[in-house]
Amino acid sequence: MKFRLLLFFILSGLTLKAQQKTVNDSSRLLNDVVVSAYSYNRLLKETPVSLGITTEKDFSRFSTSTILSAVNTVAGVRMEERSPGSYRFSIRGSTIRSPFGVRDVKFYWNGLPLTDGGGNTYLNLLDFDAFGKAEIIKGPGASLYGAGTGGVVLLTSPTSSQNKIQFSTSGGSFGFQRYQTSAVVGDQKNKFFFNYAHQQADGYRQQTAMRRDAMNMEGRVLLSPGSILQTTVFYTDLYYQSPGGLTLAQYNADPRQARPASKTTAGAVQQQAAIYNKTIFGGASIDHEWSSAWSTRAGLYSSYTNFTNPSILNFERRTESNFGGRTDTQVDIEKKNWRGKFTGGAEFQYFYSPLTDYGNKAGVKDTVQTDDRLTSTIFLSFVQAEIELPRNFYLTLGTSGNFLNYKFNRIVGASPGPQQRHFDPVLSPRIALLKKFSEQFSAFASVSKGFSAPSLAEVRPSSGVYSNALAPEQGINYEIGMRGSLAKIISFDVAAYDFEMSQAIVSQNVGASFTNAGNTSQKGLEVYAAWRRIFSGSISSLNLWTSFTLTNYRFVNYAPGGVSYAGNQWTGTPTHTVVTGVDVNFLTHFYCNATSSFVDKIPLNDANSAYASDYLLVGSRVGYRNLISKNTSFEIFSGVDNALDQRYSLGNDLNAAGARYFNAAAPRNFYLGIKITPILNPIK
Repeated sequence: MKFRLLLFFILSGLTLKAQQKTVNDSSRLLNDVVVSAYSYNRLLKETPVSLGITTEKDFSRFSTSTILSAVNTVAGVRMEERSPGSYRFSIRGSTIRSPFGVRDVKFYWNGLPLTDGGGNTYLNLLDFDAFGKAEIIKGPGASLYGAGTGGVVLLTSPTSSQNKIQFSTSGGSFGFQRYQTSAVVGDQKNKFFFNYAHQQADGYRQQTAMRRDAMNMEGRVLLSPGSILQTTVFYTDLYYQSPGGLTLAQYNADPRQARPASKTTAGAVQQQAAIYNKTIFGGASIDHEWSSAWSTRAGLYSSYTNFTNPSILNFERRTESNFGGRTDTQVDIEKKNWRGKFTGGAEFQYFYSPLTDYGNKAGVKDTVQTDDRLTSTIFLSFVQAEIELPRNFYLTLGTSGNFLNYKFNRIVGASPGPQQRHFDPVLSPRIALLKKFSEQFSAFASVSKGFSAPSLAEVRPSSGVYSNALAPEQGINYEIGMRGSLAKIISFDVAAYDFEMSQAIVSQNVGASFTNAGNTSQKGLEVYAAWRRIFSGSISSLNLWTSFTLTNYRFVNYAPGGVSYAGNQWTGTPTHTVVTGVDVNFLTHFYCNATSSFVDKIPLNDANSAYASDYLLVGSRVGYRNLISKNTSFEIFSGVDNALDQRYSLGNDLNAAGARYFNAAAPRNFYLGIKITPILNPIK
């Protein structure tokens, strides 16, 4: 039945008829996009890497509460929200290591590391309007980005060629409210962007209220004809409640309830389970061109986090200090029969965190249980060569050296004293070859090595038991792909891969402990296709697109407690995901965006004895854009999410103790918003 609804949704868009014209720049095909991943700075069709791209245009198809829906349109990528403000982000199955938060995916913010030295990323600190573009690199980020098996995400702030101010507000079901203002000011030499937003919600379930005040500022200053200074600062005060997972019986009886009390533990409401996070991040980088063929970029950053987490079992207080830097130098070489670009550089990160666990007495910290000091030092060096060969072949050769050291010192608690973990240096090479057959079609193949050490949250999990025995993940990823366009109206991007990994890290009891699961086999197929037309008549443009993800992930020789899970499906990853969209623009300035998402059933434990059911989500956003005056535009929009009112669980707790796997997502819900944008003097 769900597949029939999905098919009807796709075919209904195809019944729209109108006279066609040639696609123009306002509706560019995927392969016309210029990407910066791996410092290619080339069109996507000339880039030998599996990549998903989301921009402001994609974000604005959905509610302004989160970028989740836009990110989930990318094949192979899955973003989850366990409750408002609590995110997980997975590329090709990396959710298995993330009971909460974002791990095994490395994030960069405006060219500087956003993922801290402990391996964690607070993606929920960034406001919706802070995102301008996300380039999502799928698979091991070998060579330029070093260690990691889950992938890399390059985030950048919005850009604008105009001086402008923006005011927006939106609201919706379950107490959702958001108020935002931003400004772009400057000229050709100096340009600055400022954004502030307040967001709050009551949430669908008990104990799911959230509040966030976020501010970010970006600057770009021309120091000299060959030197540009870029600065970035954000500060966020975030609070969100934690409802806890439910058993299947509790989920079926009342999906809105928070985790209730048991005979041995209090419930989420009694313990006032929540997250308090205040973080400031700042960085600066300089781009300098020594000549037309030689340039260097160097940047430094620092961040500080004050984190408090009253949970059901304890009350955690910690602070986190990060600082580091990244630099790279690029040299272009042109010979008679070939030309190339060589990149070399380094990255350094230092992380220090005092972490104290107390007893939790109805939301108030009690006696000290453990008092620890966590330190990590990461150094990455990398080189890469891109060579344009005859007959439109593009060859990439790169590698990185990864050096990682953890220090742990227990001041109070069981087994006090210092411990250290020096991981052996690891080389992560990558080789890729692309053949451009024409301006409309190219194909590529790549081989890369993935290496991912356990994060600090995995060697010192929520149970408070420090482990020095957890081994790093390692594996080889083999990949082929093709992308192109047909008749200037259809674009496609297809990738198939086989990632054979050893010592896969798996979460147990919702992050209370982690274990190595032996060898795994991860085979997958990712497809994106789009059909775009410009028309004359009442409909000005029509865009139909779909993304399809197939994952065949299996444990190979995993046998915890002597029980073999060999052949079992990889925990937390659906086998099939299909996302389809229809975007219609009318000459009357109205627009309509509609999206459907089918997600297959998901195994909730390594034994494959429990599954979350499959679901089909349908949503849409309709709006009107026009000018109030010559220099002021406005937009009013409304939308619905989960229009079919599906009951489903999002952000499931994998391998949860007591079979408390389920986090009920919101049923049918609505939103409404308005945006006003006065244009100031144009940037000259």
